[in-house]
Amino acid sequence: MPNDTAFESRASRVATDAADATAATLAPPATTDGRSLTERAYEAIKHDIITLRLRPGETLNEAQLMQSTGLGRTPVHQAMHRLALEGLLVILPRKGAMVAPVSLNDALEIIDVRMVNETYCVELAARAATPDDLAAIHAVLARSREAIAARDVAAMMRIDRDFHLAISRASRNQTLAELLRGLHERSLRFWFLALSTPSHLEGVYEEHLELYEALAAHDGERARRAIARHIEEFRTHILKAI
Repeated sequence: MPNDTAFESRASRVATDAADATAATLAPPATTDGRSLTERAYEAIKHDIITLRLRPGETLNEAQLMQSTGLGRTPVHQAMHRLALEGLLVILPRKGAMVAPVSLNDALEIIDVRMVNETYCVELAARAATPDDLAAIHAVLARSREAIAARDVAAMMRIDRDFHLAISRASRNQTLAELLRGLHERSLRFWFLALSTPSHLEGVYEEHLELYEALAAHDGERARRAIARHIEEFRTHILKAI
């Protein structure tokens, strides 16, 4: 079984490659939508963590993050504590913070929990999805073509998150949707690490398309099979990344 040390080493190499090769494409989305300063700080710092621009194990302080985000101490401080609650940062008393290390064991546990809960979720969504739900899911899926053409891994990562969140909402089970939202957020760094090979983006799109077609047909069993294959592919690529 590959160990966490090897996994962290791989994360460090991918982080270096990402910073060197794709810095221009990894800028966080523009923040002109009226969000609070704290929300803007949170999104900017989180983006840099999940795209590995801030490396696992890297130490940070508020001054660094104020400079990188262009925001003040209070929103940065509040954002850091929110990210710590979500497990992406570790607060170091009197020293600032550290980007949480990546763990192969954590990744595999998340995958196992997703397999149990997400197969149930898509079955519910297949039964409950309205035309508006299906249109929302398809709209997310349609964004894939531009991301694939640009070989934009970060954009595809966000599409994957939004696609699964749209399906969760269509399940009409708010508790389950919230559970899965947390699992998907925790999966983002692993997504970027394991699926950072641009040639795999088409495969993710095909898996999403298969799942969407099952939902549109209101075929719960087909949807369960499609999401199970999708999650198993994620597991396979995590293990290959070591």
